[in-house]
Amino acid sequence: MKTRDQARMTSSVLHRNLRCAPPVAMSGDGPYLIDSNNKRYLDASGGAAVSCLGHSNQAVADAVTQQLSQLAYAHTSFFTNEATEKLAHRLIGAAPTGFGEGRVVFVSSGSEAMETALKLARQYFVETGRPERRRFISRNMSYHGNSLGALAVGGHVGRRAMYQPILIETHQISPCFDYRLRKQGETAEAYGLRAADELDAEIRRLGADTVAAFIMEPVVGATLGTVPPAPGYMRRIREICDRHGVLLIADEVMCGMGRCGAMFVSQQEGVIPDIITVAKGLGAGYQPIAAVLARDRVIEALTAGSGLLANGHTYMSHAVSCAAGLAVMDALEADGMLERVATMGETLRSALAESFADHPFVGDIRGRGLFWSLELVRDKTKKLPFSAALGLAAEIRQRAMEEGLICYPSSGTADGVNGDHVLLAPPFIIDASHIDEITQKLGRALAASFASLSIAA
Repeated sequence: MKTRDQARMTSSVLHRNLRCAPPVAMSGDGPYLIDSNNKRYLDASGGAAVSCLGHSNQAVADAVTQQLSQLAYAHTSFFTNEATEKLAHRLIGAAPTGFGEGRVVFVSSGSEAMETALKLARQYFVETGRPERRRFISRNMSYHGNSLGALAVGGHVGRRAMYQPILIETHQISPCFDYRLRKQGETAEAYGLRAADELDAEIRRLGADTVAAFIMEPVVGATLGTVPPAPGYMRRIREICDRHGVLLIADEVMCGMGRCGAMFVSQQEGVIPDIITVAKGLGAGYQPIAAVLARDRVIEALTAGSGLLANGHTYMSHAVSCAAGLAVMDALEADGMLERVATMGETLRSALAESFADHPFVGDIRGRGLFWSLELVRDKTKKLPFSAALGLAAEIRQRAMEEGLICYPSSGTADGVNGDHVLLAPPFIIDASHIDEITQKLGRALAASFASLSIAA
């Protein structure tokens, strides 16, 4: 048995799993990560949909180095910096119509971005003389970050459970989840309108004059597994918010920044949110960065009121992070990059369908761009989920890593506790050979997992 000192020498890091330490990542090579044993892993999930440019983009690395040699940090209560100003202009220029006179806040994570968005929505109503608007509505099975405010507006039972007693009160409606919630014989369009109308009913139940904002992921990421909105759903949501004077916050932390084939998913849906949060793909993993974009009318209210942002973080507008973000946007806006996402996304969709559509435990294959998931079920006809007690997602993660594949299995897909899916969000630089590698390695990982857990068709 190891002594306490020996155990500490193994790792002093409070890892996500205290009973084992993960492999040590040493280097990156395009879409691959390489560990201390020189084993190569194809990063088919970009970590958590972060590494959109792969792990060895020299232009981004050079931008970080150059910024460090010039200026690392200056606190925003005293200074702005050139990289921050340029990146804000780039994001506003790429944002949906209605953000032309808007502004951007830069923070360090998606959770910080959501906290900032919530505070900004609250400040908007205080500044406009409507302080009674204090309630937030989101959707069941959603995830908006891991800080307390972000968890509070998230609707995933399992992720909220431990912290429930210390979360602020929020309100949830059903997700727009075609695979599980559309009725037999109902068209996708009719279902989308029915799902959106739950928001209207909830606003009326709470009292429209008490509701500040509705928060949603345009394409749901980690909790449900890349679920796109039904046709017309987001446009109806926008109409409902406008009818009741409620702000619409689009959480594009995971699905935005080109992941679904456009810089912002809201653009694809023809909708202008009031506030947009982005993060993961903005820094592509080269630096921690997130952004909150506020449209014209939100900024106009603050300018006409106090003229101040009533929220701050130490590392807001960090120069090095913003320099990385600028270099990432250069790559994303380069000729053909977003078109490549769409093309390779279709190749990935086709390969997943060919490999897994007839699999006895794959109930649904869904997604958009380079953002796809397989939902796993024990009965395809009845869509019955696997029990959480089985630990299927964790088993798949481990078996995939043994194969040299990084994917993103998650549990709680069906009801917040039970059900599993495997999320794929590979770098935008992949080619057809990488997609073949993904499907082959994932197929072997699934087979090994079901065999290990004694699951037979």
